[in-house]
Amino acid sequence: MAYRVLVVDDSAAMRAFIRRVFDLSGLEVETIFEAGDGQEAMDLLDREWVDVILTDINMPGMDGEQFIALRAESGVANMTPVIVVSTDATTARRERMAQLGARGYLVKPFAPEALKGEIERVLGGSNA
Repeated sequence: MAYRVLVVDDSAAMRAFIRRVFDLSGLEVETIFEAGDGQEAMDLLDREWVDVILTDINMPGMDGEQFIALRAESGVANMTPVIVVSTDATTARRERMAQLGARGYLVKPFAPEALKGEIERVLGGSNA
């Protein structure tokens, strides 16, 4: 099964990096959608279905924390797993994101193996 992925990050360079890491990971990916902030991601999710969401935390407009919280409030948080992708490696931040409903956490920069492992862990399987 090939995954449909949404990458939410205000940096076009970071979105390109994540695309490249997906290419190197060995994961089968059908489509990678991109959004520059949480609101753009919410709008895209109204039109497209995805298997997993990777989101940054610190973004202008609707940040990643607000995005995850809004998804939880709307009752769709459990439908599509969210993995936080951030430079913030603190335990407090990881715990806060988990409390809001994030199912995974990757610290930037990360290796293809780390991405693959986290995707497989949150989705409960392997598709390589």
